Amino acid sequence: MPLARLRNIGIIAHIDAGKTTLSERMLFYTEKIHRMGEVHDGNATMDYLPEEQERGITINSACTSCVWQGHAVNLIDTPGHVDFTIEVERSLRVLDGAVGVFCAVAGVEPQSETVWRQSEHFAVPKLAFINKMDRSGADFAAVVEELRTRLGATPAPLHIPLGEGENFKGIIDVIAMESLHFDAASQGSMIFRAPLAPEQAQEARAVRERSLETLAEADEVFLEAYLGGAYTEEDIHAALRRACIARLVTPVLCGSALRNCGVQPVLDAVCRYLPSPLDRPAAQGQAEDGSSMPIAPDPAMPLSALVFKVLMEHGRKLALLRLYAGTLREGDACRNLSRRTDDRAHRMYRLHADRREQLAEAYAGDIVAVVGLRSAQTGDTYGSRERPLLLEPIAVYQPVITLALEPRNADEGKVLDEALERFVAEDPTLTVHVEEASGHRYVSGMGELHLDVLQERIRREYGIAPRAGNPQVVLRETIRKTASAQAEFDRELGKERHYGNVSVRVRPRTRGSGNHIFFGAFLREPSRVWPKVWSKSLLDATRQGVADALQSGALTAYPVQDVEVEIAGLVGREGVSSPPGHHMAAGQALRDALAAASPVALEPVMAVEISVPEQYLGPALSLFGGCGGKIEDLFERAGQKIMRGLAPMRQLFGFATFLRSATQGRAGLVMKFEKFDVL
Repeated sequence: MPLARLRNIGIIAHIDAGKTTLSERMLFYTEKIHRMGEVHDGNATMDYLPEEQERGITINSACTSCVWQGHAVNLIDTPGHVDFTIEVERSLRVLDGAVGVFCAVAGVEPQSETVWRQSEHFAVPKLAFINKMDRSGADFAAVVEELRTRLGATPAPLHIPLGEGENFKGIIDVIAMESLHFDAASQGSMIFRAPLAPEQAQEARAVRERSLETLAEADEVFLEAYLGGAYTEEDIHAALRRACIARLVTPVLCGSALRNCGVQPVLDAVCRYLPSPLDRPAAQGQAEDGSSMPIAPDPAMPLSALVFKVLMEHGRKLALLRLYAGTLREGDACRNLSRRTDDRAHRMYRLHADRREQLAEAYAGDIVAVVGLRSAQTGDTYGSRERPLLLEPIAVYQPVITLALEPRNADEGKVLDEALERFVAEDPTLTVHVEEASGHRYVSGMGELHLDVLQERIRREYGIAPRAGNPQVVLRETIRKTASAQAEFDRELGKERHYGNVSVRVRPRTRGSGNHIFFGAFLREPSRVWPKVWSKSLLDATRQGVADALQSGALTAYPVQDVEVEIAGLVGREGVSSPPGHHMAAGQALRDALAAASPVALEPVMAVEISVPEQYLGPALSLFGGCGGKIEDLFERAGQKIMRGLAPMRQLFGFATFLRSATQGRAGLVMKFEKFDVL
């Protein structure tokens, strides 16, 4: 397939917006599958984990590929729950385009905002599909307005619904000025097109004119034709493609995936408006000297590929790669540039959820799974020795909740360690700490659901059920004032004497700004210290000693954040000053300075959104206030009262259960990590 006809896309949205249902229909209409599964029946193709089928949610991003109108489409269906944000993050990192799915009733929901902004961070062009137009309370115009106001998008509706809610019958294509009806008997495979009735035409012309005005403002080529009144339907499509790829306009479509209405037009729009790898800016690679170089998507160039996900199957590692340049063949030697190791691609596959199709070779632009890359980890770059360019790694999220797991006996402990090693390799947001004295394994993750799913998978896949403690929040630490300290290390280790003397000064920084370590002015005044020039090894050891000590605070065993550390002075002694001595002295000096700087613990604060019918608003607000919540906004949407606020995570354990009970199960709840802060 020519590279210009390749589309690497993802389906992104809030939980329960209909991503997997849309993906299932796309696979059916492209004849990749011959029977549509349903999320509510637990037999959707892309939700293949038992935990996904039981819960009716997507947990792992699933890859597949299909062909539509001469275009190859690599499709990734991503999770909508905030606990699995890393799955969205690493998928968006390697995609060229995305389809944002929105519920016609709920509109732009919290996780919709999160994934949309993640896609903006990676400059991913997008389409918007307003789903569930057949549901009571559907409001197409209101959702389009929310795309504009809440997401900062510039929507250009290409469709409008033919009726809404119970009256939904099909869609109106405002570009072609015709109605589309999807035949229920053929599961939507047959599409009937019809001219518009006069009242339909009047509404469609108004929407069409507004969309063309939006397009003319974004595309100078089309502006000239628009003002002159001389343009064709093909001119509109060409301008939409240019504006969509430039992220100046978001084409908006609508339908009901569950009722098989409006899915084929989404496939048409994917091929027509979203970019191929050739249309995207070249990926940037970092050379060994720190300079940046573009990596053109050329199969003839040296290999450049990014590992965006790792799966462990029967002890063997399956690495999912996006090839940015070059060609990869079975048996090729590959250089892991991130870890400076050599591996070999023994087998290559194109994935279809949990099934796979073996490949002999893959080219620039492809997304493939490779067996044999033993050192691969999420975010690693594979390339060639001739052109060692590192691609930007994938950001890792900090876990906010910890659970203690205790095996029932030694044999179960070995199995548990094997399971945790596998899941940590697959999921960068999981961390594990083993306490040797008690035998407890402390597992940290992104939320209660994240750790619940982990325990389910351990029970189901490994046949063990370790005892679990109560979830505990992960803390951070910072300081409230400036302080200084000096420490000296003078000790014999082994048969060598090591010496170091370090002074540090710590200051608080703005919340969320991170840590900053730097050397003070003494380095620019070498005549005042011994020796006249400090060796790089001593300076590096001193800096590393500070960095290591920041991993455990004065109050807690948790990392310190938002602190500026000035290494204010070093004292050396002829013949005994050593890197280990300065490393130890720097760590002690920092710990003393932190203890003197009014340390304070930071808790994870969650952004909470509750949606309830008005009659249950009082109990919901009372319950939220009882959890230490602070209300920031209260408004109405689609007949529901919406409350937004912040609350400490430690008081939100079990909150969802209490809320359901207080509102007779009619409340909706979304929580996502906001920040670490003092409460």
